[in-house]
Amino acid sequence: MRIVTVDLGERSYPIYIGQGLIDQIGPYFQRHGISTKSPLLIVTDELVAFHHLHRVEKQLASAGFQTVTKIVKSGETSKSLTVFEEVMTTAIQGGLDRSSTVVALGGGVVGDLAGFVAASYMRGIKFVQVPTTILAHDSSVGGKVAVNHPLAKNMIGAFHQPELVLYDLDTLQTLPPRDVSAGLSEMVKHGLIQDGDFARWCRDHAAELLSLDPEALGYGLERGCSIKAAVVSRDERENDLRAILNLGHTIGHAIEAVGGYGEYLHGEAISIGMAGSALLAVKLGRDESIYDETVSMLTSLRLPVKMANHLSTDDIMAAMMHDKKFKEGHMLFIIPDSIGSVSIVKDVPEQLVRDVIDQLREGGEIHV
Repeated sequence: MRIVTVDLGERSYPIYIGQGLIDQIGPYFQRHGISTKSPLLIVTDELVAFHHLHRVEKQLASAGFQTVTKIVKSGETSKSLTVFEEVMTTAIQGGLDRSSTVVALGGGVVGDLAGFVAASYMRGIKFVQVPTTILAHDSSVGGKVAVNHPLAKNMIGAFHQPELVLYDLDTLQTLPPRDVSAGLSEMVKHGLIQDGDFARWCRDHAAELLSLDPEALGYGLERGCSIKAAVVSRDERENDLRAILNLGHTIGHAIEAVGGYGEYLHGEAISIGMAGSALLAVKLGRDESIYDETVSMLTSLRLPVKMANHLSTDDIMAAMMHDKKFKEGHMLFIIPDSIGSVSIVKDVPEQLVRDVIDQLREGGEIHV
């Protein structure tokens, strides 16, 4: 068992990382004050429901919990206002009250959607994250919950911290290889922003991580969660420092939006975005090795560093203008100063960004 604490004073909460935790989900919920007298709403998606829902429902029922369940379609398209309304309808019809809890059983999409439901229902009720993907080690920590708008990702949301995060490593064994790589994108990101040695560890242990070796995964998830928890503890609502967690996200979110939230998985788009941020760093005067080493790390985890040719530079630039990180008419980027250290750069020239987007295409020539 590995335990990481997100230190937010009275709202602090633990992240439990280990094997077989779902079989103890009832006692964990009881230990953290989740009520057995009010219904729980389990939000999950079709794929996760197939693999894990019955066991979760059975364990909770045996511990005296009442549950209602909403199964949504797998994929980013479920992070929408339409699906949000459907989940709220299930909550109302299921009789949830102010003492109820929403349980997010799934990856980042489910966690963001369920968390936003919890933040909104009766102006805010408890929720618990039970992540089932590697990617969710990032999204399940820190309390940022949201749904997408067709023009921009995560534009409609809130800050709403969970009561606990219960991370059962056994659930990761059902992930397809593409989802494994996409999740590792956020793991190596944590190293790139604050721990160069950890980023290099991810590259050097890529084979173990890609094969879902429990020991390597346990360490990687613990270290990634620890880095994010430390940042969130210092800046919960992203007033300054927390923005560094968005390395690669300005370009990545735009690629997701232009690709219709389906062409690229979130982690894949962020990987391309991190390659773009590294290229921007070199063009802004940082050492050329930053780009080469970043690309080496990403490709070792079978992640893309180039995007499809058909994605329009104009469309990507337009999508970036709608991003939450576009402030007061200026393009804000997280730029690496070295492997393991980044800066928040608030006025990156638009033409420079456009040049980088053009070079990030498949077959595009990189000029450092």
